[in-house]
Amino acid sequence: MASTGPERENREEEAEANEDEDTGAQVAPIVRLEEVAVTTGEENEDAVLDLKAKMYRFDKEGNQWKERGAGTVKLLKHKQTGKVRLVMRQSKTLKICANHLISSGMSVQEHSGNEKSCLWHATDFSDGELKDELFCIRFASIENCKTFMEKFTEIAESQQVGKESTEGDEAAGLIENLSVEEKKNDEKAKEAEDKEPAKEEKETKMEKAEEEKKTEAST
Repeated sequence: MASTGPERENREEEAEANEDEDTGAQVAPIVRLEEVAVTTGEENEDAVLDLKAKMYRFDKEGNQWKERGAGTVKLLKHKQTGKVRLVMRQSKTLKICANHLISSGMSVQEHSGNEKSCLWHATDFSDGELKDELFCIRFASIENCKTFMEKFTEIAESQQVGKESTEGDEAAGLIENLSVEEKKNDEKAKEAEDKEPAKEEKETKMEKAEEEKKTEAST
C-alpha cells in the first residue's frame, strides 16, 4: 500500500501558498483611528544641548546611588523668559528622570575617578513635587561629559549675570528715587531761604512802625 504522506504534505503546502497569495482585494479597517496631537511641554523652548546618557540619583535613606534611567538629556531655553531647564526622559517609556531649572549658584563637577560622569545638586520636580536631589550622569564619552559640564556652567553663570543686572537695575532705580527726593528737599530749602528775607524785612518794618508810634505818643 502506497503511502499518502508526501501527497498530503504537497496538498497542505499548496493550500498554504493559496492562502498567502495576494488577491488584490482591499479590506477596510474595522476601527478608524484618528491622529492625535501630542504635546511634550517643550514647544516654547529651544534645545541648546541634546545628548544620550544614563542618569543616577543618590538615595539618602539607603546611602547609595540608584539608576533613574537611560535616555536623552536636554538643556532647554525658554523663548520668552530665557530661563534654561534640564530635562531627561527614558528612551523607551519617556518617563521623566530629571526636570529642573539651571539657576545662579549651581555648579557641576566631575565624578571622582570617572571622567565620563559628573555630579550636581538641584531642586528637582520630576516626581511632581520639589525635592533637593544629588544627580550623577554618565555619558558614552569623555568629550560629551566635558561638553555637558561646560554648557551647564556657562548657563549657570549667565543666570548669575542676569541676576546681577536685575539687582543693578533695582539699585539704579533706588538711586534715581533718592535723587528725586533730594531734589525736592533742595527746592523746599531754597523756597524757605527765599521766604526768610521777606519775613525779616516785614518784621523790621513792623518794629519801625511801633517805634514811630511810641515817639508820637511821648510828644
